[in-house]
Amino acid sequence: MSEIAVSEASPHSGVDGLVDDWSADKQTYHIPWGKAMMWIFLVSDTFIFTCFLTGYLNVRLTTTQPWPVQSEIFALSFGGDPIPLILIAIMTFILISSSGTMALAVNFGYRKDKVKTFWLMCATAAFGASFVGMQAFEWSKLILEEGVRPWGNPFGAPQFGSVFFMITGFHGAHVSIGVIYLLWVAFRVRRGHYDEKGYEIVEIAGLYWHFVDLVWVFIFAFFYLL
Repeated sequence: MSEIAVSEASPHSGVDGLVDDWSADKQTYHIPWGKAMMWIFLVSDTFIFTCFLTGYLNVRLTTTQPWPVQSEIFALSFGGDPIPLILIAIMTFILISSSGTMALAVNFGYRKDKVKTFWLMCATAAFGASFVGMQAFEWSKLILEEGVRPWGNPFGAPQFGSVFFMITGFHGAHVSIGVIYLLWVAFRVRRGHYDEKGYEIVEIAGLYWHFVDLVWVFIFAFFYLL
């Protein structure tokens, strides 16, 4: 019986057997293609952000002009003394909170609770939109009031403007795309599009969103605090 089972499982040996195995479309790791492709994209995006932050550190260490003091540039006043990095702190809190709502959305997605999944994803998208809005305010303040430009600024090293707009702009684009992506998935969840397919798409969207949040933590630490 064992010989019959072996012969049925592998009717050919050698090169022919190898060809049969490869053409049988067998799956070694039971990971959906969508999730695998998202991981590949996130790994490649990690290299890009790493290059940006590494380039920033190199510019920061090699510039001959004094680097602007971030706690002064990014300070806001609410009728009293300016509070250093208050807007950046609020933005960071909002984005980290959005990771919590996204994690809950994934949890309820696998429970097939469409209503809670939908509203939690909408809440996550709202957090993301708030973050982008605050970043737009930050940009407008620096450009219109402080005179910061990609090619220079009145606070010191001219590279500050180019590095700031490049890093925060690239990340802001990711957040904006993520907001659109989350809303698109959320409305498809609400319509029952994934009732038969399963709710793995919610987890895939969550992977992207958690990546965006994690990248911001590094940007916050390297760019605003150093």
